[in-house]
Amino acid sequence: MENKPVPAKLLNAAPPYGHIISHEKWRGSTLVQSFKGSVKMIFEEELGVVDFCLSNKMCVLYVSESDLVAGNSYRRKIVRFRNANSGLQAVVIVEKTRVSEQYFSALQKFVVLELGLTLLPVSTSAEAAQLIAQLVFGQSKENPFRRRRVSRLLEPLVLSLVQQIPGVGKVKAQLLLQTFPSILQLSRASVPELEPVVGQATAQHIRGFFHNQIT
Repeated sequence: MENKPVPAKLLNAAPPYGHIISHEKWRGSTLVQSFKGSVKMIFEEELGVVDFCLSNKMCVLYVSESDLVAGNSYRRKIVRFRNANSGLQAVVIVEKTRVSEQYFSALQKFVVLELGLTLLPVSTSAEAAQLIAQLVFGQSKENPFRRRRVSRLLEPLVLSLVQQIPGVGKVKAQLLLQTFPSILQLSRASVPELEPVVGQATAQHIRGFFHNQIT
């Protein structure tokens, strides 16, 4: 019998600006090493099913390539993640690679359509680290001038992530990021909000990329 979900004990205390509270299991991992000083890590064992706590309003669960390939056990973990943190902004980041791509569609339907969570795909742990860092600074309410400077440093990688969306080249990616300055905001944009920026066809591609809409 599965144990009752245990929420993260530190989620009521927001990490300081530029910091992430990370589950102890990630210490020394390739993912954490990929942050390369862009943020500072605070490691904590008592985070329940949460992998990363970015602020008192956001927590992240990371689904790796091996999690997807291994079977459906990750589904129970995601449900526990959703239930244990229902009052928070919960984001699922998943490694979508050539190996795991065949499992991605089912995961996307489960996370977005069935559970109503935000799902953000990445292809490598380095991209995941940059995306998480971008979410950290995008969520911060402190020192807006400082935040803009960090955003410019992260822009090339964020631009690269947006260009992974079918039909989105460099020009459209730049236009999108001017209107939706974070990946999270872009993932939540509706087709009517996207159309004036990139047109109807590309707007549908973007919406489908994040939400697996079937037309």
